[in-house]
Amino acid sequence: MSDRIEQLCIEKGLRMTEQRRVIARVLSEAEDHPDAEEVHRRAASVDNRISLATVYRTVRLFEDAGIIERHDFRDGRSRYEEATEDHHDHLIDLKSGDIVEFYDEEIEKMKEAIARRLGYKLVDHRLELYAVKLKDGEKG
Repeated sequence: MSDRIEQLCIEKGLRMTEQRRVIARVLSEAEDHPDAEEVHRRAASVDNRISLATVYRTVRLFEDAGIIERHDFRDGRSRYEEATEDHHDHLIDLKSGDIVEFYDEEIEKMKEAIARRLGYKLVDHRLELYAVKLKDGEKG
Protein backbone atom coordinates (compact mmCIF):
# COMPACT_ATOMS: atom_id res chain seq x y z
CA MET A 1 0.00 0.00 0.00
CA SER A 2 1.65 3.22 -1.14
CA ASP A 3 -0.08 5.52 1.35
CA ARG A 4 0.92 3.81 4.63
CA ILE A 5 2.64 6.89 5.98
CA GLU A 6 -0.26 9.15 5.05
CA GLN A 7 -2.63 6.79 6.87
CA LEU A 8 -0.41 6.82 9.99
CA CYS A 9 -0.35 10.63 9.89
CA ILE A 10 -4.14 10.74 9.80
CA GLU A 11 -4.39 8.21 12.65
CA LYS A 12 -2.04 10.38 14.73
CA GLY A 13 -4.13 13.46 14.04
CA LEU A 14 -1.67 15.33 11.82
CA ARG A 15 -3.16 17.88 9.44
CA MET A 16 -2.50 16.61 5.94
CA THR A 17 -1.94 19.28 3.32
CA GLU A 18 -1.59 18.22 -0.29
CA GLN A 19 2.18 18.78 -0.09
CA ARG A 20 2.43 16.60 3.04
CA ARG A 21 0.43 13.91 1.22
CA VAL A 22 2.92 13.94 -1.66
CA ILE A 23 5.90 13.73 0.73
CA ALA A 24 4.20 10.92 2.68
CA ARG A 25 3.59 9.04 -0.58
CA VAL A 26 7.23 9.48 -1.66
CA LEU A 27 8.43 8.10 1.67
CA SER A 28 5.94 5.19 1.58
CA GLU A 29 7.07 4.20 -1.90
CA ALA A 30 10.81 4.49 -1.16
CA GLU A 31 12.66 1.21 -1.32
CA ASP A 32 15.86 2.91 -0.24
CA HIS A 33 16.75 5.32 2.58
CA PRO A 34 16.44 8.72 0.90
CA ASP A 35 17.83 11.91 2.40
CA ALA A 36 15.78 15.13 2.45
CA GLU A 37 17.25 16.31 -0.86
CA GLU A 38 16.24 13.06 -2.57
CA VAL A 39 12.77 13.19 -0.98
CA HIS A 40 12.52 16.75 -2.33
CA ARG A 41 13.62 15.70 -5.83
CA ARG A 42 10.99 12.94 -5.91
CA ALA A 43 8.24 15.08 -4.39
CA ALA A 44 8.98 18.05 -6.68
CA SER A 45 8.60 15.76 -9.71
CA VAL A 46 4.98 15.30 -8.57
CA ASP A 47 4.37 18.88 -7.38
CA ASN A 48 7.02 21.45 -8.30
CA ARG A 49 5.68 23.88 -5.66
CA ILE A 50 7.15 21.72 -2.86
CA SER A 51 10.23 23.43 -1.47
CA LEU A 52 13.20 21.82 0.22
CA ALA A 53 12.26 23.72 3.40
CA THR A 54 8.80 22.11 3.30
CA VAL A 55 10.42 18.69 3.00
CA TYR A 56 12.69 19.37 5.98
CA ARG A 57 9.75 20.59 8.11
CA THR A 58 7.60 17.64 7.07
CA VAL A 59 10.16 14.91 7.72
CA ARG A 60 10.82 16.48 11.14
CA LEU A 61 7.08 16.45 11.86
CA PHE A 62 6.78 12.80 10.75
CA GLU A 63 9.86 11.86 12.78
CA ASP A 64 8.59 13.62 15.92
CA ALA A 65 5.29 11.73 15.52
CA GLY A 66 7.17 8.39 15.36
CA ILE A 67 6.05 7.72 11.79
CA ILE A 68 9.50 7.70 10.20
CA GLU A 69 12.99 7.10 11.57
CA ARG A 70 16.07 9.17 10.85
CA HIS A 71 19.41 7.46 10.32
CA ASP A 72 22.85 9.01 10.10
CA PHE A 73 25.02 6.57 8.16
CA ARG A 74 28.27 8.57 8.43
CA ASP A 75 27.86 10.25 5.07
CA GLY A 76 26.80 13.59 6.54
CA ARG A 77 23.18 13.22 5.41
CA SER A 78 20.17 12.22 7.48
CA ARG A 79 18.31 9.41 5.76
CA TYR A 80 14.73 8.35 6.38
CA GLU A 81 12.63 5.22 6.43
CA GLU A 82 9.22 4.27 7.71
CA ALA A 83 9.18 3.34 11.39
CA THR A 84 7.86 -0.22 11.61
CA GLU A 85 7.40 -2.90 14.21
CA ASP A 86 9.62 -5.20 12.12
CA HIS A 87 13.12 -4.82 13.53
CA HIS A 88 16.08 -4.88 11.17
CA ASP A 89 19.69 -3.78 11.22
CA HIS A 90 21.74 -2.08 8.51
CA LEU A 91 24.97 -2.84 6.68
CA ILE A 92 26.36 0.22 4.89
CA ASP A 93 28.78 -0.19 1.98
CA LEU A 94 31.28 2.63 2.48
CA LYS A 95 32.31 2.71 -1.18
CA SER A 96 28.98 2.50 -2.98
CA GLY A 97 26.75 3.93 -0.27
CA ASP A 98 24.39 0.97 -0.63
CA ILE A 99 22.39 0.18 2.49
CA VAL A 100 21.48 -3.44 3.11
CA GLU A 101 18.75 -4.24 5.63
CA PHE A 102 19.10 -7.54 7.45
CA TYR A 103 17.85 -9.49 10.45
CA ASP A 104 19.92 -12.11 12.24
CA GLU A 105 18.44 -14.12 15.12
CA GLU A 106 21.90 -14.96 16.51
CA ILE A 107 22.85 -11.29 16.74
CA GLU A 108 19.53 -10.48 18.43
CA LYS A 109 20.08 -13.16 21.07
CA MET A 110 23.68 -12.03 21.59
CA LYS A 111 22.64 -8.39 22.18
CA GLU A 112 20.08 -9.46 24.79
CA ALA A 113 22.63 -11.75 26.48
CA ILE A 114 25.21 -8.96 26.64
CA ALA A 115 22.72 -6.59 28.22
CA ARG A 116 21.68 -9.25 30.78
CA ARG A 117 25.30 -10.08 31.58
CA LEU A 118 25.90 -6.40 32.31
CA GLY A 119 22.80 -6.25 34.50
CA TYR A 120 20.36 -4.68 32.03
CA LYS A 121 17.22 -5.55 30.13
CA LEU A 122 17.52 -4.55 26.49
CA VAL A 123 14.59 -2.33 25.49
CA ASP A 124 15.81 -0.94 22.16
CA HIS A 125 18.87 -0.90 19.98
CA ARG A 126 20.22 0.04 16.59
CA LEU A 127 22.99 -1.84 14.83
CA GLU A 128 24.86 -0.42 11.87
CA LEU A 129 27.70 -2.31 10.23
CA TYR A 130 30.06 -0.38 7.96
CA ALA A 131 31.81 -2.48 5.33
CA VAL A 132 33.38 -2.62 1.90
CA LYS A 133 32.46 -5.35 -0.58
CA LEU A 134 35.04 -8.07 -1.07
CA LYS A 135 36.36 -8.57 -4.58
CA ASP A 136 35.87 -12.02 -6.12
CA GLY A 137 38.26 -14.45 -4.48
CA GLU A 138 39.31 -11.92 -1.79
CA LYS A 139 39.17 -13.06 1.82
CA GLY A 140 38.00 -10.77 4.60
